[in-house]
Amino acid sequence: MYVKLQLDTGCFHIFCSTKTSPPNNVGVSVSVSPLDKKTEPIYKYRSQTLIQSSTVGGVKKFNGVHKRYNSDKPSVVVHEPELKKQNFEQNPDRDKRENKRVDSRILNQRNVGVKFRVDVNEKVHAKCSTKWANYGGCIPSMLQALDTIKDLDEAFQPWAETLSNKERSIILKEQSSWERALEIFEWFKRQGCYELNVIHYNIMLRILGKARKWSYVESLWDEMGVKGIAPINSTYGTLIDVYSKGGHKEEAVCWLERMKGLEMEPDEVTMGIVVQMYKKAGEFQKAEEFFKKWSSRESLKHEATIKPMIGRVKRGSQTHVCLSSYTYNTLIDTYGKAGQLKEASEILIQMLREGIVPNTVTFNTMIHICGNHDQLGEVALLMKKMEELKCPPDTRTYNILISLHAKHDDIATAASYFSKMKQACLEPDPVSYRTLLYAYSIRHMVSEAEELISEMDGRGLETDEYTQSALTRMYIEAGMLEKSWLWFRRFHLAGNLSSEGYSANIDAYGERGHVLEAERAFICCQEAKKLTVHEYNVMIKAYGIGKNYDKACQLFDSMKSHGVVPDNCSYNSLIQILAGADLPHMARPYLRMMQEAGLVSDCIPYCAVISSFVKLGHLEMAEGLYKEMIQFNVEPDVVVYGVLINAFADVGSVKEAVTYFDAMKSAGLSANAVIYNSLIKLYTKVGYFKEAQETYKLIQSLEVHPDVYTSNCMIDLYSERSMVRQAEELFENLKRIGDANEFTYAMMLIMYKRNGRFEEATRIAKQMRELGLITDLLSYNNVIGLYALDGRYKEVLGTFKEMIDAAIHPDDRTFKSLGAVLMKCGVPKRAVKKLEITRKKDAESGLQAWMSTLSSVVGVYEDDDDDA
Repeated sequence: MYVKLQLDTGCFHIFCSTKTSPPNNVGVSVSVSPLDKKTEPIYKYRSQTLIQSSTVGGVKKFNGVHKRYNSDKPSVVVHEPELKKQNFEQNPDRDKRENKRVDSRILNQRNVGVKFRVDVNEKVHAKCSTKWANYGGCIPSMLQALDTIKDLDEAFQPWAETLSNKERSIILKEQSSWERALEIFEWFKRQGCYELNVIHYNIMLRILGKARKWSYVESLWDEMGVKGIAPINSTYGTLIDVYSKGGHKEEAVCWLERMKGLEMEPDEVTMGIVVQMYKKAGEFQKAEEFFKKWSSRESLKHEATIKPMIGRVKRGSQTHVCLSSYTYNTLIDTYGKAGQLKEASEILIQMLREGIVPNTVTFNTMIHICGNHDQLGEVALLMKKMEELKCPPDTRTYNILISLHAKHDDIATAASYFSKMKQACLEPDPVSYRTLLYAYSIRHMVSEAEELISEMDGRGLETDEYTQSALTRMYIEAGMLEKSWLWFRRFHLAGNLSSEGYSANIDAYGERGHVLEAERAFICCQEAKKLTVHEYNVMIKAYGIGKNYDKACQLFDSMKSHGVVPDNCSYNSLIQILAGADLPHMARPYLRMMQEAGLVSDCIPYCAVISSFVKLGHLEMAEGLYKEMIQFNVEPDVVVYGVLINAFADVGSVKEAVTYFDAMKSAGLSANAVIYNSLIKLYTKVGYFKEAQETYKLIQSLEVHPDVYTSNCMIDLYSERSMVRQAEELFENLKRIGDANEFTYAMMLIMYKRNGRFEEATRIAKQMRELGLITDLLSYNNVIGLYALDGRYKEVLGTFKEMIDAAIHPDDRTFKSLGAVLMKCGVPKRAVKKLEITRKKDAESGLQAWMSTLSSVVGVYEDDDDDA
């Protein structure tokens, strides 16, 4: 870890410090002291509102929201702390007396049709009963009435004259439906005797924003402007929060800019919301910059208004503002997601220095960050410190630890944390089971996985589709095909598989070549009436892997008759399968169908079929498809051009290859090393030395090493032109980078032999033998030819024997060199021709005759030479 965490327990002496709690006003607040009084005449509140507006900045003009959204996507939960119940219990005795009066009044309202009992000392309605009871006073009764009685006049009747600002705030905040909250809010406005202040508007902005009712949010904002209700810090924080979480980050930023335009400095909560916004968008640098600027301004503010060292801590020359644990956790998480472990650690250390007690969320975040950076030693230290501080791990802590150790292939430790979780009286949640099950499945730990499944079944926990398909794969890969089918069938018969679940199971079978089982799973999906294009696509893929090309085409052709329209993936998959199987003629009609359906967005399917035609040598068909592609305005890429250039290079067609190369340059595409290699191959074949040399320099300009084949071509060209120095430089370079191969050495040997430099050629032959680079017919012929030309007949015989022992069949060139050796040793030409006739009549007996004659003649020749 970049910064070792020196966690000193002496830092944690303030266990009851309010700093340990999250900020009370995340997004909204209901405990602003000027609004805690009971309802007074409306003119008083109007005057108070004017005074309040002036303190905020006196701005009475409000700019409306420019964009309207009609999205009705599911709401996103905006987390905020619970209201402090002690704020509503300033006079408990009075509340009890008042509650008794209200209860008796409700019991006497039979003529109005009230059909419920309210008593906070008894069990109230099951829905949110505990939470409501925690508020105390009349609030549980009010919420019970609103939950039971639709008519608001009737529901509010007992408290019509006594509702306080605080109670109205809680009533709005506790509504689970945005429609009901809006209905209550409008009822408050219609009464005329209730003041609705900025806090009430904040609550409604949050509720409507969470429900993504943007037109209502805009209307409410405009209404605030009309009524002269000045927005406060939390108003903008709420708007930034709901727009960001609602997927409208640009609008959220606009609210932030509008806030800055009013010279309203974000408070800590709003700052945290903005940091979260940037974090969610992956803009970690912006998040960091915003926090640092905010922190710097807050430091200056504190220095001007607070005594030195109160509410801040100095570190070097920099002053840090004292923040809440909630904000510190947000910052640590932001740095962690940005991969900045050092900065996250520094924030934690700063938190400790300021005496703020880390909570379980803090440790969870740091454990997750350290684990993701492979700092498992630091994870162990953090766990130890949690124990020292009596900060108990929660389920999420154990889930993180299980995931981290499984990721690092320490499955035993991961499983031990699962056991420790249960020993700590924490029930594993679906994430716990899912994480460990997946770890078991990819390791084929069947018995362990089955034990977990049994435990889940006993607890009535459902297995999610992702885990279900992972276990199907586990059984398949473990060779337990029957068990895999029983596992799949269990979920199929229960009706617990979606279309995506079926496709995952079909793919699991298909990828491993179990086409029959994939077909059965496909039929099951069809029976469940959940067939979509995805199931067809994975089944087509399965047929391709199983080489059932006709079935793949038949299945594709049947899609429309079942009301399923092929998509881009359907066409691409089938075309790639057929092209890869050397069936371009079958693939071409589907390519045309894809074009007619308007689904060709790039040249990839064309490239696959062109390549297949090229592989079969059908260059005319390949060119025709290229022209068709141009006609449909599908732009070829460098791969298409490379395929065609290489195809014509292989057949030595310079004109066509250069034409495609020029077309590629005209299209603004830069050639790559592959294309240059093809051109050099072509130029070598037709002997275009100058063009090859220029192209080789272009490859070198790409700052990549030319491949060995291309370099060998250049050595061959240098050799043919007796350019020994250039060939030697290239050869030494290839040896230095370890690319020199058997053909490289052979080319050098040929060059030296051609130029009569037998000493250098013999040295190369010796190196080839030492490196084990004499393995193919070309090398043997070159070495034998060298020794024959240089009069090394004994070496000729030895190399020929090696050749036969290596099962390399000699060709006419081999025997030509051997015949020259025999004639040089005095064997008549007629006798050599007789050996050749014998070899052609019977290869085996002819080879033996050659070996016998060569051995006796070379042996005699060597003896005579020694005697001389």
